Amino acid sequence: MTAAAAAQALVKTTHPGPSLAVTSIGTALAASAGVPTARCALLAAALLTGQLSIGWCNDAVDRDRDVAAGRTDKPLAAGRLSRSTVAACAAVAAALCVVLSLALGPAPGLLHLLAVAGGWAYDLGAKRYAFSFLPFALSFAALPAIATLCLVPPRWPPWWAIAAGALLGVVAHLANALPDLAADLDADVLGLPQRLGPRRTRLLAGVLLAGGAVLLAVAPPGPAGAEGVGVLVVTASLLVGAFAIRWPAGSRAPFALTVCAALAVVGLLLARGGALVAAGALVPRA
Repeated sequence: MTAAAAAQALVKTTHPGPSLAVTSIGTALAASAGVPTARCALLAAALLTGQLSIGWCNDAVDRDRDVAAGRTDKPLAAGRLSRSTVAACAAVAAALCVVLSLALGPAPGLLHLLAVAGGWAYDLGAKRYAFSFLPFALSFAALPAIATLCLVPPRWPPWWAIAAGALLGVVAHLANALPDLAADLDADVLGLPQRLGPRRTRLLAGVLLAGGAVLLAVAPPGPAGAEGVGVLVVTASLLVGAFAIRWPAGSRAPFALTVCAALAVVGLLLARGGALVAAGALVPRA
């Protein structure tokens, strides 16, 4: 295999979509809260290395399961990379994440490392249990706090931002698991989505998304504004389309509409960046 092909395979093994999404959302939250550009760049590097380590760990741990499921789309399962190579990349990324996170300061750095530890816990076994949603809920709930703790002076975000992050984290878990439910059941992976089944998983994701949209529209101080009302209308329309229409068996339309609704809710969370600071609380000095 050429060096370019190996690099491409390594990038694919990081789960680039979710990795870039989490990095972008966390960095955008910090920027919207007023964190200076240089610290936003440092935060982005810390977030990205953490996500890379989680993605590489996931595929290294799941290699045998992916081989048994015939996942030729996965570089490890297809034999294009060795498990030792991917595991070594995960370790290097994790080490870089520790250095970059602590460079942000003790509070945001340690909180980010706890969020990354949640991702590793999911990879290493939490995905097999009914509480599989917890690492996602806790790690996504931490994102607004990581952003505001990067401010000088640092602040804790308001409760509604943390709650919205937790809801979006659970939705991310449910949506991420949907395409692989059958293969997961064959491999005795019995997390929350596998126990619920595809229909109830989609329904729960929709309910949680609707709850997140309502929370972000009404909980922050001041009127909801045009953006709040707009997101509520868009989210409701997308979720009605996802669940009220009788789609053909095997259609990915409900999943795609749910993802679009999630993006709308994320957009509203980013739009509330100023309120993260105004409604937050200063961290007491030691």
